Amino acid sequence: MTFTHAITRRPVKELAAGITTSILGPPDYIKALDQFNAYVNALKQCGLSVTVLDPLDGYPDAHFVEDAAVVTPDIAVITNPGAAPRKGEVPSIAAALQPFRKIVWVQPPGTLDGGDVLMVDRHFFIGLSDRTNEQGARQLGDAVTGFGCTWTPVRVAAGLHFKSSVNAVGSDTLLTTQPFADHPALAGFHRIVISAQEEYAGNTLWVNGHLIMPTGFPDTRKKLETLGRPIIELDTSEFRKMDGGLTCLSLRF
Repeated sequence: MTFTHAITRRPVKELAAGITTSILGPPDYIKALDQFNAYVNALKQCGLSVTVLDPLDGYPDAHFVEDAAVVTPDIAVITNPGAAPRKGEVPSIAAALQPFRKIVWVQPPGTLDGGDVLMVDRHFFIGLSDRTNEQGARQLGDAVTGFGCTWTPVRVAAGLHFKSSVNAVGSDTLLTTQPFADHPALAGFHRIVISAQEEYAGNTLWVNGHLIMPTGFPDTRKKLETLGRPIIELDTSEFRKMDGGLTCLSLRF
């Protein structure tokens, strides 16, 4: 799929007040801004027109815009985030997407985080995690099925989201952590399995033929180089401290 647009959001100064399980310490706001700007520039380098939304006061996780919506070629599904403090993020994302797509909303008791949704061609893998429940997955699945897509629910046993562990790096190739290396739901795809020491690199972003990966993971980079695609490395240290990664920081469509 070729992307033309991306929506991002600048972090609030209080981003350290967000939800995290990390023990890496609090993020540095100024450094996070520098990393965010580098991320936006990388998306532009990949040919995307990037909308940068203003910080959303009172929502320190709101720069992780991917969790608030799932944008398909046909519709935008506005999620009901699984973390209660994040539910107020969705109206502004819906407004930003309104000019581009018909809007569909996930309704309670369904919960859904966009970080649990991986679209590969016209098929959706939907992770069932602490943030996404079966009702939310079913609502998204029903919505995309109406446009000729298919979907598979996948239980997430470790990591915050499904895309913490599995991401597409080609039309028939997935980058996975070791727990998903032989997962039956991924049968039919070529799989590049990363080492346990470099699990964070599993959240690599494939955009218009480019691979954007976090810096500092040489073994994973060596494996990705075999695909023959341009690789952009970005420092995401401050977002990692808040359980975030590269896919979390934008909505691409």
